[in-house]
Amino acid sequence: MIVMPHLLSPPRDQVHGRQTTKRIKLAAHHDLAETRPASKPSKIFAPFRTVGLVSPTDVPFTVLPLGKTTFQVTTSVGRSLHTYDLRRGLNLVFITRPQTPEPITATKAWQDKVIAAWGGSQASSARGVWVYSRGKKVAELEDIHGSPENIKQFLIFGTWIVGCCSTRIEVWKSNTLEHYTTLVPPYSGPNGLSRRITGGICNMPTYLNKILAGREDGTVEIWNLSSNKLIYTILPAASNYGAVTAIQPTPALSLLAIAYENGPLIVHDMRHDKEVIRLRSVTQGAPISSISFRTDGLGAGEDGRHSGAMATSSHSSGDITFWDLNSGGRRTGVLPAAHNAPVNTAEGISGGINKMEFLPGQAILVTSGLDNALKSWMFDETSFSPIPRILHMRAGHAGPVSALQFLPPESEGTEANGKWLLSGSEDRSLWGWSLRRDGQSTELSQGNVQAKAKKRGLFGHGSGGHGPESLKAPKIACMASSLNRDGGIGALPGSQAIWNKTSNSKGASKSNAADSSATGWESVVTGHEGNRFARTWFWGRKRAGRWAFPTSDSSNVTSVAMSPCGTFALVGSAGGSIDMFNLQSGMHRQRFPAPLTPLQAKQLRLQQLQTEDSLEKEVDPNHKKKYKKGQGKHTSAVTGLVIDNLNHTVISCGSDGKFKVQSNLICLIRNLLTQV
Repeated sequence: MIVMPHLLSPPRDQVHGRQTTKRIKLAAHHDLAETRPASKPSKIFAPFRTVGLVSPTDVPFTVLPLGKTTFQVTTSVGRSLHTYDLRRGLNLVFITRPQTPEPITATKAWQDKVIAAWGGSQASSARGVWVYSRGKKVAELEDIHGSPENIKQFLIFGTWIVGCCSTRIEVWKSNTLEHYTTLVPPYSGPNGLSRRITGGICNMPTYLNKILAGREDGTVEIWNLSSNKLIYTILPAASNYGAVTAIQPTPALSLLAIAYENGPLIVHDMRHDKEVIRLRSVTQGAPISSISFRTDGLGAGEDGRHSGAMATSSHSSGDITFWDLNSGGRRTGVLPAAHNAPVNTAEGISGGINKMEFLPGQAILVTSGLDNALKSWMFDETSFSPIPRILHMRAGHAGPVSALQFLPPESEGTEANGKWLLSGSEDRSLWGWSLRRDGQSTELSQGNVQAKAKKRGLFGHGSGGHGPESLKAPKIACMASSLNRDGGIGALPGSQAIWNKTSNSKGASKSNAADSSATGWESVVTGHEGNRFARTWFWGRKRAGRWAFPTSDSSNVTSVAMSPCGTFALVGSAGGSIDMFNLQSGMHRQRFPAPLTPLQAKQLRLQQLQTEDSLEKEVDPNHKKKYKKGQGKHTSAVTGLVIDNLNHTVISCGSDGKFKVQSNLICLIRNLLTQV
């Protein structure tokens, strides 16, 4: 209970019934507003955590080694950072607080800390660099007053902290966190009007106080931080190579890997300023944006027992290419669809690989993509293969959320109450989120989508803008669930076809009912945008179900509901029809309002004519209109459905402004309320 002191405190001169001495006023014209403490944000509604975000921004992750035991991977989720522990299976261990005033633009692990730069999209926006340790803010770098650009990359070595912007380089001293200098590259390019740094920055081992910057004109500049001077420029082999897109030092001294927008990847000898290896990109139109080298001394050669393995990736593709740099260099393999490729749609679905990095001295590759996923890959030493296998993965929706619902508990008062959250998204996926343990969150399977997409050529840069998501069910618009008949992971063991069109075959329904009666059946029903089928899902098995329920009027599904017992599913359509299906057998059971036989329709018509002739109207005691059987259908889309706990009453509402209460058994509309 929060008590306001100024409301409940006694008068100034009375405390416990005795006289008190008034304090002497020291300043006659003291402003009372200045003495009041500054208002603090509410602790009740303070942000606690973000569910479903892993790596949704274009800010690359950063890796922090913790001795020889594990690594911590930190990603940006907007205005805060998430830190995952690799040894714990990429479990979430830290969330930074407080949040930054503007979105985070760059991160870098340093000692036991993480540095984060933040700033707005406008030139006049506020900017800064904060230092976090174990999720808490511990320091700030000295502000750069008047800087119009955000920092997009950090480099820390020796006594320097270097931040790379679009057209300038900021330098701080790591021991005092004071700003040291600003490096401004000279104008270059065909018109001599460009200062852009497109390939980022890096430093070469044993090169004291030197950094390298990749430029838009294809050159790589070498700067001395101590003297603030440009000391050398590496020119491209051809003028049509375009901008530098990535630079990375190799494990071998004085060798630098340079990737160009329209040219090859070149391994350049810094000491002699000459080209050593030239490699052609596999995917045309997808320039390399990330380069990493394996440092455990393995991965190259026919048996994988030699050093010299390299991996490359692109923002424009979800594939990772692996190279063997021995004997002039060659491509050893491609890992297709490591992350979703960018899809050319207006639905806000992202894709492409943001960054990849080999862990120091380990046969493990860590990748993050714009599809909101963080993955670790492992290379097997026995039965050598240059292509890694998935080790751990944390992911979320790659597009905006379109539907959201808490999963009901199996029974009242259980510990699982309020633990799970179901969500559908523009990326056509259905996720179950654990609000207690992040590692339990998972996506419900829709079959072997990756294998189907590979057969149809939907991977890579040339997929025509149609990725594997095009093989999934349409975007989820509504959902309903009930776990009373959910069989858990043992529901209907074995493999079954997914989303069969329902059939009224008695033999098939008896077989399905017999198989599922002992183990349980589907417990989630979803309606999809622009589709006339409602689909079922196994929550316990985290996969798609057996049935696809069609609407009776062949219009699109607009709402769904499930009975509390978990046996029946209701499907509302854009045409106003409401159909009930049995989840155990997949058969259609009822329609609301129930259809009339020809004889019933004839009798109803005769009753209506008799009523009109006698000018009599049937009125209930509450003076509300009472409908006969077969009457009272919604005239437009059904927007909401619910069933009471006794499975006796169906309540529906529609875009026609009607709210209807119907009997689930005799199919009579009992009440009709018109919105005013």
